[in-house]
Amino acid sequence: MSRDDLGKLLLRVTVGVLILLHGIAKIRYGIGGIERMLIANNMPGFLAWGVYIGEVIAPVLMILGFYARAGGLIVAMNMVIALLLAHSNQIGSFNAQGIWALELQGMFLIGALTVGLIGAGRYSLGGESGPWN
Repeated sequence: MSRDDLGKLLLRVTVGVLILLHGIAKIRYGIGGIERMLIANNMPGFLAWGVYIGEVIAPVLMILGFYARAGGLIVAMNMVIALLLAHSNQIGSFNAQGIWALELQGMFLIGALTVGLIGAGRYSLGGESGPWN
């Protein structure tokens, strides 16, 4: 059993599941808040539907290890957009203990980007081969 492949599995499943939980919340409660943020920033509201790609489809790809690199990169792009739309006023903010206000979002972004760079590993549906696994 390769520790590198086990590490890849642990990373992609953890980040994938945590992002997917956000996607499930969007399915249950809707994307109206995202639509309003887009419109407030002079962007078309229909772009909010893209959150389902970034928070449902892409994390599932990561979890399964099928096109995991693509899934990771899509989640990373989704996080950049979320940071810019919903959290831009917090990017340089720290709480009283000196903790970055966006540490969770930053972890999601870097975790997803890492999956996009290192791939799924051996323990995945896509296996080690292929440029997107």
